[in-house]
Amino acid sequence: MDQYMDILSFTFEELEKYITDAGYPAFRARQIYAWLHKKLVSQWDEMTNVPKKLRKIMSENYTILPLCIKEKLTSEIDGTSKYLMASYDGGIIESVAMKYSYGLSVCISSQIGCRMGCRFCASTLLGLERNLTASEMLSQVYNIQRNAGERVDNIVIMGIGEPFDNYDEVLKFIRMISDSNGLNISQRNITVSTCGLVDRIYDFANEELAVTLAISLHAPDDSIRKTIMPVANRYSIDEIMEACRYFIMKTGRRVTFEYTLIDGVNDSTECAAKLVSLLRGMLCHVNLIALNSVKERECRSSAIQNIKCFEKYLQKNRINATIRRGMGRDIDAACGQLRKRYMNGADTGI
Repeated sequence: MDQYMDILSFTFEELEKYITDAGYPAFRARQIYAWLHKKLVSQWDEMTNVPKKLRKIMSENYTILPLCIKEKLTSEIDGTSKYLMASYDGGIIESVAMKYSYGLSVCISSQIGCRMGCRFCASTLLGLERNLTASEMLSQVYNIQRNAGERVDNIVIMGIGEPFDNYDEVLKFIRMISDSNGLNISQRNITVSTCGLVDRIYDFANEELAVTLAISLHAPDDSIRKTIMPVANRYSIDEIMEACRYFIMKTGRRVTFEYTLIDGVNDSTECAAKLVSLLRGMLCHVNLIALNSVKERECRSSAIQNIKCFEKYLQKNRINATIRRGMGRDIDAACGQLRKRYMNGADTGI
């Protein structure tokens, strides 16, 4: 048996089969699953109503949490916390916890690194190491909930990595985190972000989930998009829009378009007008984002007054748009920034 196999990788049905095949009654699986996914224990000995013999067997074959918290930074500005977590094989990922009036939201990673190559993002600078497992995504949520001492209410899969480049494990994570046998987070409180892998958007629309789809658009036309997002050389904006319309038709849920405003690149009135033409009549929302500048990149954020003007132009033309609240700017809360400094051996201040 794989020495690195962790018990969180088992769905409830898989765990039940494992337990019954080992000669134990099925209710033991429900007990263990509750300890793991509701009470979020980190040690086998904490499962006080599970027989010692069974705990011993399980502990000899499986670890519980595949990721451990290595470092934590908390913003003095808004209380946002960034976590560096380490995997069994030395991989480093980031997760972010953000406190809002409606509860605790977490942004988790789906890969160790990223191969999408977006030219304004720190996550891609070191390339892709590997995909995260569903259990490693669960571990990010569970570690944060235990550390924060309060329930996680919302999850955004928008950290390091392209979720649809790790489709099967992300899908398994969504089904497990929303399972009534576990943490039971409503799928309506889960958002998955993609840079526009069109084939997977169609697949996702057919999964019969109630999850929000977010598209990292960042440009109103292909010519601009190709200068900042290599994926645009594979999928055109028209193809992405067609896939999004299919998603809306299948699910009845609106699509969120992430649009990071980059000075002199995509923040002009002309760009705003093109975006209006692109999205008019679609059930959608535009999330305008002030770029967190990365020193290795040439891209710089638009001035806040330009971002506000862009927002007003969209709203005036009946496109639902808001400016995303900037959080954790004093702790490198943008995807990949802290990890990059850590991997380079720089002084992280922690």
